[in-house]
Amino acid sequence: MKKSFLLLFLLAVPFLTWAQTQVKASEIIAKINRGEAVSYKNAVIVGVLDLTRLDNMHLEKKADSKNSTNEYISTVKVPLTFVDCTFKDDVLAYFNPDNEDIKLFNRKNEVYNTNFDKAVRFEDCVFEGYSAFKYSKFKDAVSFAGSNFRHEANFKYSKFSKSADYSRTKYAGEANFKYVAFPEETSFGNASFRKEANFKYAKFSGDADFKAADFRGLANFKYTKVANNMHLQRAMFRGDEDFKYTKVNNRMVFSRTEN
Repeated sequence: MKKSFLLLFLLAVPFLTWAQTQVKASEIIAKINRGEAVSYKNAVIVGVLDLTRLDNMHLEKKADSKNSTNEYISTVKVPLTFVDCTFKDDVLAYFNPDNEDIKLFNRKNEVYNTNFDKAVRFEDCVFEGYSAFKYSKFKDAVSFAGSNFRHEANFKYSKFSKSADYSRTKYAGEANFKYVAFPEETSFGNASFRKEANFKYAKFSGDADFKAADFRGLANFKYTKVANNMHLQRAMFRGDEDFKYTKVNNRMVFSRTEN
């Protein structure tokens, strides 16, 4: 009898552990609004993690005759740390009600953006929903190292001040880094891009590290500017590539074979 009870208990432990690690996205938002540092490991985040409607949200730019869109800004003023976490729903630091890609259908002339004052870590995480960090400004170190994006990863127009670590990241959908301003310390080493890797018009203030990266879709580096060196050692290009008007160290690059 004791052995049977012990066996049932051991079988139940994985379920209990899994259940205990579930965290509601609303709890994380509440912590941020209270000014508490956020740190989770081996957690499952349920619900949309919407960082665009924090208590400190304010109207940055009001609609006028030239600009028909109101821009609202929220700021995460505490460090964010997520390690080995799974996000079951969308993670939004940008949201446009007219953008049906993130399943928001209420039509308003409004845009919501989020900036980050402290360090941001999403390491070895899985994003099962959409992730949108478009227009975000990161003042401290940023790491998405080892994370897996199951849908589009939208970092278009985002700006990084210190470091940006995207090494070992995996992208099942488009990796959108168009117009991004990268800091000196930036790495996409061993990253895997299943669809388009969009770095069009991106600017790297130091080196562009793509060592051993795997490009299976379009590797789009059109108009990209790299201040120092572009590292493509052992990188694999299985799809199309576009290095038209790419500049590395103030030299025009016409194909990746020149680097």
